[in-house]
Amino acid sequence: MTRQTQTHAHPHTHSTSTRPRIAIVGAGPGGLICARVLQRHGIAATVHELDASPSARDQGGSLDMHPETGQLALREAGLLAEFVDLARPEGRQMRLVGRDGRVLFDAAPPETDPGDGNPEIDRGQLRELLVRSLAPGTVQWGRKLTRAEPLGDGVHRLHFADATTVDADLVVGADGAWSAVRPLVSDARPVYTGVTFVETGLDDADVRHPGLAALTGDGTMMALDDNRGFVAQRNSGGHIRVYVGMRTAEDWHRRAGIDLADESAVRDALLAGFNGWSPDLLGYITATDSGYTNRPLYALPVPHSWPHTPGVTLLGDAAHLMSPFSGMGANLAMLDGADLARALIEHPTVDQAISSYEKAALPRSAEAAEGAAEGIAGAFAPDSAAQALAHMTGHH
Repeated sequence: MTRQTQTHAHPHTHSTSTRPRIAIVGAGPGGLICARVLQRHGIAATVHELDASPSARDQGGSLDMHPETGQLALREAGLLAEFVDLARPEGRQMRLVGRDGRVLFDAAPPETDPGDGNPEIDRGQLRELLVRSLAPGTVQWGRKLTRAEPLGDGVHRLHFADATTVDADLVVGADGAWSAVRPLVSDARPVYTGVTFVETGLDDADVRHPGLAALTGDGTMMALDDNRGFVAQRNSGGHIRVYVGMRTAEDWHRRAGIDLADESAVRDALLAGFNGWSPDLLGYITATDSGYTNRPLYALPVPHSWPHTPGVTLLGDAAHLMSPFSGMGANLAMLDGADLARALIEHPTVDQAISSYEKAALPRSAEAAEGAAEGIAGAFAPDSAAQALAHMTGHH
């Protein structure tokens, strides 16, 4: 089966006489927002997603949506009211705890205007909202892109693992850190930041782990010192997602002779690394309900840009993968998606739209990525406790 991306085409506001075949690779927030804004203006796009289904894997933690980026994109997509219904304003609470377990800083959000500021939403809920907003069949699930082949005149042929191909006038690489589209425009590869998170979690935390739930608060709790730390984050449904962070070798577990599938060995190694920290904080390691997942953090070189290439562009992590210490990754991806869609609506050719979009997106992503690099360097430093306290008190 060869399925062309114009299958769901409708009359639209594009001023060219032909309908561009738009293939978006990746159903993350940026790719889905792009497809949604295009569809609102009668322009068809197909999203090709590696996941077998919307619920094939855990989508990750909670996101704070910023008014001038993520929320702006949701407004452009006509989904802001639905987002506000799902969002958790109380999730904006930020708490800093010392390695001795004492609360050093606590900023609870004001109770006025729940839509104000940066309310939180689970990644899974956000994806569900975006997928539900699209015309049936827009997202093609279980589509692993193996290579993209230039055919000339900006047209590319996408080759998928199921032996099907699709030709497109515009390929949008919204396929994340290890993008299969990126090599069409850039040789850049993600680089290890020097920091690894080991993710774990607490289920039904208020009932099963009341002490840790109280220490976490309603939003995000951080305890950072001496090149390591804990980040605990409230999600919906009583779940607390925990990241045990450390500045360490990318293959730290191999060097220590640890099998990542051996939970007790991982737990013992983590506890040894936090020797002398408060027993309350060590509970985040020992009370796990979900085992341990090793997550080395990567980032693209800063700044990352590419020469204008007809028929292809990038958005989100494919364009500007950065550490989570920017707080901007998903927000920028969504703004990218909305801006690219808007450019395609407003410009007479795909080529002009790509140029306009990249002119706006590349400088702002470079600025955010620079901030993210500084953020992770400060959070995992010898004096990170003092840096984190100065940063939080300065921002509030």
